[in-house]
Amino acid sequence: MYLRNFSVPTLLFAFFLTASCNEKSQSQQQETAAPTTEALTISEVIDTDYGYELDLVAGDLEIPWGMVFVNEGILVGDKNGSIWMYTEPTVRTAIKGFPKVWSKGQGGLLDIELDPNYAEEPWIYFSYAKQDPANEDQGHTAISRAKLNGDTLIDWQELYYGEEVSDKGHHFGSRLEFDDDGLLYFSIGDRGDRDNNPQDITRDAGKVYRINKDGSIPTDNPFASQEGAKKAIFSYGHRNAQGMIFHPTFKEIWVHEHGPQGGDEINVSEKGKNFGWPVISYGVNYDGSSFTELSEMEGMEQPLYYWVPSIAPSGMQWVTSAKYPELQNTLLVGSLKFQYLEALHFEGKRVVKRERIFKDVGRLRNVRQGPDGFIYIAVEGQGIYKVLSL
Repeated sequence: MYLRNFSVPTLLFAFFLTASCNEKSQSQQQETAAPTTEALTISEVIDTDYGYELDLVAGDLEIPWGMVFVNEGILVGDKNGSIWMYTEPTVRTAIKGFPKVWSKGQGGLLDIELDPNYAEEPWIYFSYAKQDPANEDQGHTAISRAKLNGDTLIDWQELYYGEEVSDKGHHFGSRLEFDDDGLLYFSIGDRGDRDNNPQDITRDAGKVYRINKDGSIPTDNPFASQEGAKKAIFSYGHRNAQGMIFHPTFKEIWVHEHGPQGGDEINVSEKGKNFGWPVISYGVNYDGSSFTELSEMEGMEQPLYYWVPSIAPSGMQWVTSAKYPELQNTLLVGSLKFQYLEALHFEGKRVVKRERIFKDVGRLRNVRQGPDGFIYIAVEGQGIYKVLSL
């Protein structure tokens, strides 16, 4: 088993769990076996032409990461730190008042989300890379909120800032999502430090977090009372989650995350659960070498689905709109690597079909369903398109 790069705590953890598994009888192993590979991935992607048309509604954007629909316009965040309010494709207003982002590598201005009760509580939530106040060469992911007054963000409040800052520009995540109880979930990637961060609940990064709207910690968070743990952690063992939804039927937080080569995953983030990175994985290093021989281990969760080959997923939306009846029970995911929109068709929680829509549209960074029922996709170097169903 290739574990040369793992930290000592991870090695000991893996050793004792492996030893425990080896002591089980064959029948016990069969009872706890993970789903078959066929149940977790599908190799065939069907090219589908539904006759959709793309209507540009927000142009001239570099890397449009986050977008929300507010005040009859589209508020879009560009990774470079710019925020724009669009009322027409070429008519936009620069939004002032956002702090300087730490734009390094994959870091920058990331996701944007509205308060679920925006009419009475007009907060806008942001995820972004923030420079360490003590060292301009280092930074981490921050979660903040503010209110929009005209063209200016006011009442700025920082809710969370990751510790263990580093100078690496890798794996910031990050997405934001609310559940039906108004609790805010967000992801922070492992920051490129896979051997230390994801499996250690005393460190930030490689986690999905849950906080109250004001940044306080829910008393029933899984590690809220554990000494030394990060109290905001909801689940851990994640790599780099750049897609997140609250599933309208199952009432669960689903995330997808960039894996290594062949290890992009969709996971159902559950309270206190460990999703295994990097102890278990279905992927390999980008050079083809192996970093683990394990794809399952007791105490670590299996993905809901994984992609082979990796598609470099970004953005995610469960379709509920009646405007697209052919996409009911479908999860839409943007592909950065192959530059298309993927539709994963589900029966329950099992993927039964993959479709490729808008082949070669560009690096598809985000996908959202608007309050008007239309699907909107964000494409790097282009902007935001509305998907018209004819």
